[in-house]
Amino acid sequence: MYPPDLVAPMKEELTSVGFSELTSASDVDTALNKEDGTVLLVINSVCGCAAANARPAVKMAVGHTKKPEALTTVFAGVDQEATAQARKHMLPYPPSSPSIALFKNGRLVHFIERHHIEGRPAEMIAENLTSAFDEFC
Repeated sequence: MYPPDLVAPMKEELTSVGFSELTSASDVDTALNKEDGTVLLVINSVCGCAAANARPAVKMAVGHTKKPEALTTVFAGVDQEATAQARKHMLPYPPSSPSIALFKNGRLVHFIERHHIEGRPAEMIAENLTSAFDEFC
């Protein structure tokens, strides 16, 4: 577990632009099992690629004209129950932190794993997300 003071600014990077924190397994199931609509879920992390690439990319992407109806996040290493439940919804993909998942009508339709985040500019990741938004939202 990371200290709350350490992760607070990292969480706020997403909550300040409209993301809701999911902190329990039931929160995750309620958000992701919607039979109608789109949900973006970010598995946030303390790692450098979350700070330099994932969070900036997501913030850029949600400024797009088309975007998911719900913006949600869990924090790996903090919201352990919620993160474990979110990862069940992301199968068959292996656990990945950070990662970004788009759900439509309760099913995973687009997923960006850590190895697609590391070393890639935030703009490229945001472009990938906005293309998914245009297709699914």
